[in-house]
Amino acid sequence: MGGGAIPLLKERAVTLSVNGAEHTLLVEPRTHLADGLREQLNLTGTRLGCEQGVCGACTVLIDGVPQRSCIAYAVDCEGSRITTIEGFDADETMATLREAFSAHHALQCGFC
Repeated sequence: MGGGAIPLLKERAVTLSVNGAEHTLLVEPRTHLADGLREQLNLTGTRLGCEQGVCGACTVLIDGVPQRSCIAYAVDCEGSRITTIEGFDADETMATLREAFSAHHALQCGFC
């Protein structure tokens, strides 16, 4: 086989339920879930820290289980229920935490 151009990765449609709404993302097979959420759905509460699955800044719930979205491929999440930090906007406990963070000038780096 002679040297030729490396074939391009084909984009694929992936359908997810994100924060209760169905979305279809068009992603390459190597696209991480965090990148799809941030770039295509503008859900920037999902932070990218270490991008190695260590720090936890990118944690989302995938079918109710905490997962690091920087190491989860979007194509592997086909049909899954994803909950990002934005999905907790109406949660009373989270509202109390946000108020406490604001009142005490706590850092919101995403690690928690």
